[in-house]
Amino acid sequence: MSSGFPISPRLQKGALVGLDPFNPAASIILFQYNPETLTRTLTPSAVAEQTEDQAEVLRLIGPPTETITLDVEVDATDQLEDGEPNAMAVGIHPTLAAMEMLIYPKALNVIANEVLSRVGIIEVIPPQAPLTIFVWGPKRVVPVRMTEMSFTEDFFDPTLNPIRAKVHLGMRVLTYRDLGLTSPGGALFMAHQLVKEAMATVQGVGTVSATASFSLSSGLTL
Repeated sequence: MSSGFPISPRLQKGALVGLDPFNPAASIILFQYNPETLTRTLTPSAVAEQTEDQAEVLRLIGPPTETITLDVEVDATDQLEDGEPNAMAVGIHPTLAAMEMLIYPKALNVIANEVLSRVGIIEVIPPQAPLTIFVWGPKRVVPVRMTEMSFTEDFFDPTLNPIRAKVHLGMRVLTYRDLGLTSPGGALFMAHQLVKEAMATVQGVGTVSATASFSLSSGLTL
């Protein structure tokens, strides 16, 4: 029997996905609770801030520099009440560690580089961080570089495992200028930009239609 209430849409979770070039198994960090606020800042990439050449004033050398900040909550209270084994043993340590590993070099790479330096290899290539993808719904999937993480841990179990924390995340969106257009990350950003251009076009068409309707109904001539 129908209850009369519409079916609620399935909530999509925000996520961070770490793609390690040396480990095909991706690290997927689903947000337990989607943040209520997300802050984005865009800075245009202009040819020059000040120029006397009028032909260069509006010229762009690439997409804007975009930064994203948000606060994520992690809470094992419900899992502890249900007796979930991992939560009972280590609290939220695994989730916090997965976030932190996005900005840690792999231990094996660090050890290998130390061995190479000790045997006389002068040029040692720094370990490569995993390509991190920020997922915020189907229309915002972008490669990012983590710029900051801060952890505020609120409660602890008897063995001092954290059971609740707020994580502040800061990231810079990586574009095809950073990664190369033919790279997986660069291609992903270009797809994101194409989606954005399509949505802007839809908005523009809607505005023109609304303006035309208003003009006809009011008798105004634009």
